[in-house]
Amino acid sequence: MAQQLSLSFEKPFRFNGSDYDGAFDDVRLTGQLKLIYSLMIDGKWRTLGEIEAITKAPQSSVSAQLRHLRKDRFGNHIVNKRPRGDRSHGLFEYQLLRSV
Repeated sequence: MAQQLSLSFEKPFRFNGSDYDGAFDDVRLTGQLKLIYSLMIDGKWRTLGEIEAITKAPQSSVSAQLRHLRKDRFGNHIVNKRPRGDRSHGLFEYQLLRSV
């Protein structure tokens, strides 16, 4: 059974940042956020590289969008992080859980 999306894509999101320009960035960032959310809402653990391979979004953008999903204005979701394999290798994986 497909899961219902709990992220409302009806209202525009408020992105920001020093290089942010809504005229150029809103459509791209909203698309990335939708794609990453739709992939990650299944609760599976994935590395930034695995998410990048599936979504084609750069790892830095994936990381930023996962941080956005933790914010109130993006749904206040739980994004868990844990090391994959030996902690000294510095590889982490992420899991998105629906906000309660």
